[in-house]
Formats: sequence, structure tokens, C-alpha cells
Amino acid sequence: MSERPPVAPYLTVSPAAGAIAFYAAAFDAQQKALMPAIDGMRIAHCELEINGGTVFVSDAFPEFGKTRTPLPGEPVTASVSLEFASAEQVDETFTRATRLGAVGEVVPTHSFWGTRTAIVRDPFGQRWIMNAPLNTKKSENGA
Repeated sequence: MSERPPVAPYLTVSPAAGAIAFYAAAFDAQQKALMPAIDGMRIAHCELEINGGTVFVSDAFPEFGKTRTPLPGEPVTASVSLEFASAEQVDETFTRATRLGAVGEVVPTHSFWGTRTAIVRDPFGQRWIMNAPLNTKKSENGA
């Protein structure tokens, strides 16, 4: 039996192969499954593990339903949230993603709700929100 996550975002991107490569480089995504389309040009389904969670990715298939990739400059209706253990991970991931072509929408900052937060829009139009606690608890002896 497959261990599929109970809930996972499914991103429509174009080209999916390029997005998969970007997510591997920017977010250290690990490919768990890949199904090429019958046309040999598109990706029908890809399962990625990112930061301990699952994200599904595919090219658009307008012939099978009403999905499309995000339009440039258009607000998105959903974002993917990445929760990190440390503020440094937010900063490092933001820097890596923007160097690889993502656009920073919110630079790493201390939020009023108590996290280090940053937001990027990847080169394929998807929005990623990154958060980590500002303070990690230390043991009683200060170590």
C-alpha cells in the first residue's frame, strides 16, 4: 500500500521538468515518483519530498480539465508554506531561491507573530512562504 500524504499541494507549472529542477536546487526537493505524459513532452505527475512534506507537480493538461499555470504578475490564490526549525534556514533558503531566479516578495524579517518569515515567488509563478521560530529553547544550564 502506498503511503500517500493525507493532504498535499498539487502545483500546475510549465515546464514541469524545469520546476522540478528548480525545487531540487532551491528547496532541496527529493523526487519520489515521476510519470511522463504519453506525448513525451510533459510531466503527468511528479511527487517531491520537500522539508519533510510532499508536493505534487505536473504540467498543465487543459485537455483533461480546467487547470492552468499562474499568469505572470497575477496574484495567486494559494501558497506553499515551509516551516523550518531555525531562522537561519529561512535566510539560507530565501537567498538560494532568489539566486536561482525566484523573486523575493517579503525579504527575511522578524514577524510580529514571532517567527522569522520570508516569501518568494518561484520562476514558475508559485508562491512559497517560509517560517521558523525566532528563538529556540535552550536547556536549563544554558547549553
